[in-house]
Amino acid sequence: MRIAMWSGPRNLSTAMMYSFASRSDCAVWDEPFYAPFLATSGRVDPMRTETLAREEADPVTVASRCLGPVPRNKPVFYQKHMPHHMLPGFPLDWAAEVTNVFLIRHPVRVIESYLKKRSHPNEDDIGFGAQIRLFDQLTKRIGHAPVVIDSSDIRRNPEVMLRALCEAIGLDFDPAMLSWQAGPKPFDGAWAPHWYPEVWNSTGIAPAEGPLPELGAEYDGLLAGALPHYERLAAYALKSPSGS
Repeated sequence: MRIAMWSGPRNLSTAMMYSFASRSDCAVWDEPFYAPFLATSGRVDPMRTETLAREEADPVTVASRCLGPVPRNKPVFYQKHMPHHMLPGFPLDWAAEVTNVFLIRHPVRVIESYLKKRSHPNEDDIGFGAQIRLFDQLTKRIGHAPVVIDSSDIRRNPEVMLRALCEAIGLDFDPAMLSWQAGPKPFDGAWAPHWYPEVWNSTGIAPAEGPLPELGAEYDGLLAGALPHYERLAAYALKSPSGS
């Protein structure tokens, strides 16, 4: 089984990668299209130089590897993807051959978290427009809506929601998904030292979040643009068996 987990930044995406990597049957790949995105767009992100030096930057090669041999011949291959990395002209036909899942998070929380790492985010940075566009593309391509799961639901009840996710994609749940060793991982992308220090300190899914934080008025426009996309995806989100 090959799983493409499509997430915007600051969406619990790294913790979910660590969760799947804790399975003995699973190999993971951290943001395969990030280096092609940087090379093609010219965008100056933190650790751009290190990323381009270490990671494959040709999108066609990356796409072929998404369907190619799985590291260590594992039966499950979890790929952590970000929709805004899929620039026009990048191959997407491979995605019809994998199980696609969309990981979402309320944009207020995404913006607040992003501000801890980089100032003045814009719509392209937080990725909600790219996420809904890709959701629509894949829905048309594969003939049905991909699975959607909300990170807040996972944080409220990790075991229940991870079980629900595994059931939705036809994978047996493994309790090992609930914990991992603290510290950097050998499969982390080259950008990890900038973006991952908090999750390096974790040993499992973070606890439930409190009320939505207050953002400054300068982010009203950014939030207004992102919220309808989030709400559209949230309508498809998995619910726990209890409906919680």
